[in-house]
Amino acid sequence: MQSLIYWLSEHPTIVNFRWSHTQSFGSTWSFLFSSIAVYIVAAITLHGFLSLLLHRRRRVPLGPISAIHSLCVSLVSAVIFVSILLSAAAEIRDTRWFWRRTKTITTPFQRFLCFPLGTRPSGRVFFWSYVFYLSRFLHLFRTFFTVLRHRKLTFFHLFNQSILLCTSFIWLEFSQSFQVLAILLATLLYSVVYGYRFWTAIGLPSSCFPLVVNCQVVLLGCNLLCHFGVLLMHFLKGGCNGMGAWVFNSVLNGLILLLFLNFYIKMHLRKRIVDDDISQHGGSSSAHSSGNSEYKIKRE
Repeated sequence: MQSLIYWLSEHPTIVNFRWSHTQSFGSTWSFLFSSIAVYIVAAITLHGFLSLLLHRRRRVPLGPISAIHSLCVSLVSAVIFVSILLSAAAEIRDTRWFWRRTKTITTPFQRFLCFPLGTRPSGRVFFWSYVFYLSRFLHLFRTFFTVLRHRKLTFFHLFNQSILLCTSFIWLEFSQSFQVLAILLATLLYSVVYGYRFWTAIGLPSSCFPLVVNCQVVLLGCNLLCHFGVLLMHFLKGGCNGMGAWVFNSVLNGLILLLFLNFYIKMHLRKRIVDDDISQHGGSSSAHSSGNSEYKIKRE
């Protein structure tokens, strides 16, 4: 156990990490914007290329690639979840998040929500925040798998993936408060959702309810509550670091929430319409069969 803690939170590379535009890969704004542009153009081009060459209902087989990708994302997310939890506990223990004000933070949960003013993107927590940022590029491959297997590409999917990548970059660039809890919630969700996708991809039975969509609803709800918590901490405890970036992040999360709720409501309305059609057809078929039986009885 001590060896695991050392490699996940006490290794010199982790402890001495510093977010730097010259030393950290992918740490510049130009890299971020060019990556998002390449991602969007590549996804749209692939979708258009397949639409021209193949029939709309024809899917491109991927074999075990999708299952392997889901397993990798699930394992990476689980490692980040455990690591940033251990790292946050170590940072609290070492009092690196120290408040030089009378209105001090007293509980670990408050420290998870709010960084003190003047916090720099260095140390254990920001190392795993950087790993989380890099892992977002691994998530982008699922867009291409969806295009190849289901021949479907939506604005919401492209917008959501791009915004999540941008958000994880902003967390590091401005040492934004709330990122510890956000990463813990997100990696916990990803480990469950992608583990479930791997489970179904290898042929095991799926759940009787939409697990992925419901997990996303829970994540968005928790993020919304945490955003209110950060706002309260900022005004009641003497200020939190990176609040300008937090406002921008909140606007982006609000847009994602609206788009997702729109999708969620449409999905349930479509399901209700299908259920009503099935019940109506079932009722008419049962009435037709009962009518036939009555006709047979009368003839007899």
